[in-house]
Amino acid sequence: MELLYGPIRNYAWGSRSAIATLQGRPAPSPEPEAELWLGAHPGAPASVDRDGTPVSLVELLSAEPGHWLGPQVVDRFGTRLPFLLKVLAADAPLSLQAHPDPEQARAGHAADAAREVGQRNYVDPYHKPELLVALTPMEALCGFRDPAESAEVLATFDVPSLEPVVAALRTGAAGLADAVRLLLTFPTDQRAGLVAAVASAAVDGPDARLARSLADSYPGDPGVLVALLLNWVRIAPGEAIWMPAGNLHAYLRGTGVEIMAASDNVLRGGLTPKRVDVDELLRVLRFEVLDDPVVRAVPVAPGVVCWPVPVDDFALYQVRVGANRAEVTVPLVGPRVVLCSTGALTVDDGAGSVELGPGQAAVSPAAAGALRIAGTGEAYVASCGLR
Repeated sequence: MELLYGPIRNYAWGSRSAIATLQGRPAPSPEPEAELWLGAHPGAPASVDRDGTPVSLVELLSAEPGHWLGPQVVDRFGTRLPFLLKVLAADAPLSLQAHPDPEQARAGHAADAAREVGQRNYVDPYHKPELLVALTPMEALCGFRDPAESAEVLATFDVPSLEPVVAALRTGAAGLADAVRLLLTFPTDQRAGLVAAVASAAVDGPDARLARSLADSYPGDPGVLVALLLNWVRIAPGEAIWMPAGNLHAYLRGTGVEIMAASDNVLRGGLTPKRVDVDELLRVLRFEVLDDPVVRAVPVAPGVVCWPVPVDDFALYQVRVGANRAEVTVPLVGPRVVLCSTGALTVDDGAGSVELGPGQAAVSPAAAGALRIAGTGEAYVASCGLR
């Protein structure tokens, strides 16, 4: 068991207090801190300390894949860590985005090899399903809601330019693709006027307030209107959102623990100054209604819950220990990453132990024994989803 040191990504939408406060550092931080990465993704790998020298987790896995990953993980995923654990802290909306399925990722990555770097959509050949568990109350846009409901919302703004979109939505799920395409391909020179007309309409209610809020941050961005076609989800601490391939989504605000397949393939649709490829996004989107994107925790042992997902790249467990539960044992397959969210914990894998406080993390190889977590507090444990 070794302490794991994750890099912080300083994106503009990040918080100046959430991650710093979690880790016990002064807040506000000098820059927005959006994500703490705890994995072996080559874009920002975490590291361990070896005699005062930081050693990348990528380097350790490459040197001893059997020890760190174990035969089951190597057979299924090769010599790479298939998951990435993060702390995500949003003070402003992230981009509207979706991720490819495994076949789309492989094909897209191969096709992108012939394109200039700035025109590539697929930086690796892997899919990127995601699960996010709230640490604080969170808001997100996640999956398409009933098109009939979206049609009525857009119609209330009484903006003539939206009439073809409303008509498409009134045909049901079959019209979702047309509605999204109409919005994302709206003439560039008319977008600012369209978004401004919606934002200034004499309409009240949560959808109007959402449109105005997004328009303040992204004036002229048609993603403001696409957002109104999605489920606006509020989740409490301990609740989760599952985002499979092709699911259009965006986090709006809040802090959570996120686990995903280790990929950085993102297809954006708006609410961003970054590159948007409308044709490719429409190709991977699943135009289907997502009735309930919220995932509830399932108990798996005393003091341990998980959020079941239909992929084997990762599994995420929440472990709570306290006065009435002196110790919890978590048997897992493959390497394990442990993040302490509250309290003071001792984590032992049979080969060694570490002390963790809030915001600290540790990593254990597959070759070690079951994790034993003691103390008082809460931890999130990431592993592969293999059985």
